[in-house]
Amino acid sequence: MEITQWKKFLPFLLISWLLVACGATPEPTPDPNMRRFSADVAPLLDNYIIRPVDSILGGQSLEVTNFANDGTASLPIRTTVPVACTVSYGTDESLGNLSLDQDMAGGTHSDHSPILSGLEPETTYFFRVQGLDDQGTLYISDMMTFTTPPLDTSANENLASAENGAEIIGVSSAFGDAAVDATWGAGMAFDGSPNTEWSSAGDGDDAWVEVQLARRATIDSVEFQTRSMSDGSAIANQFTIVTDSGEMFGPYDLPDANQPHQFDVAIEAETLRFNLMNTTGGNTGAVEIAVYGDFIDS
Repeated sequence: MEITQWKKFLPFLLISWLLVACGATPEPTPDPNMRRFSADVAPLLDNYIIRPVDSILGGQSLEVTNFANDGTASLPIRTTVPVACTVSYGTDESLGNLSLDQDMAGGTHSDHSPILSGLEPETTYFFRVQGLDDQGTLYISDMMTFTTPPLDTSANENLASAENGAEIIGVSSAFGDAAVDATWGAGMAFDGSPNTEWSSAGDGDDAWVEVQLARRATIDSVEFQTRSMSDGSAIANQFTIVTDSGEMFGPYDLPDANQPHQFDVAIEAETLRFNLMNTTGGNTGAVEIAVYGDFIDS
């Protein structure tokens, strides 16, 4: 391989090596074992700089949050320098698990939300954050810990959840043609987890999803959180609801994508179609949709 080709891949080789060795305190001097690549390539490693990740956090603390019963959590991070972000984590300092940033845009950016999965309740985990910028500078944190909470045993009141007998009966599309219960599938908007999302395949204002409840219900409130991407796309600013009788409700305004927004309604229906409106285009969808009320006794 030509030396110029090696230069292209050196940042990824370096971060991979550090991830394997991330249980140790990082040093700016490359591992002598890296010289196995060749005497010509190894000196190029001296051009790469390792800095504390704190230097690009603007005072922000690294806090794992959004723990869900599906064993996931997220680590929201905003960096002052665009980086490609990863998190290594495990039940001891050898770590062993790697989470990549979930942003579909790829490359380097400043808003990150890597998802940690496979977490057990009431367990302490060790983790380390890494970021690589476009110049090949690696930012790395100290070893830190977090402890997962107990399982949430409260009743699931979302009438539109599969747990309560609801079924997705239609969707405009899903990114990668994902199945309903797969990553980016329509069911991810009704699973009660803030760490999963339904994403359409570029539907923009034409995105919609339809759910059939276990039986007819009177609905008094609806909760909706739009998905978003770091480039500003995928945000729905409004949505409407169309029932099986053809009656339309809304539009309902979504002030931001940072949290779910709840709306008081007075709807009687068995099926509900959620239509996204006034979006910023791209892979629109929803982080979570919830429907609250009471089933009508048959």
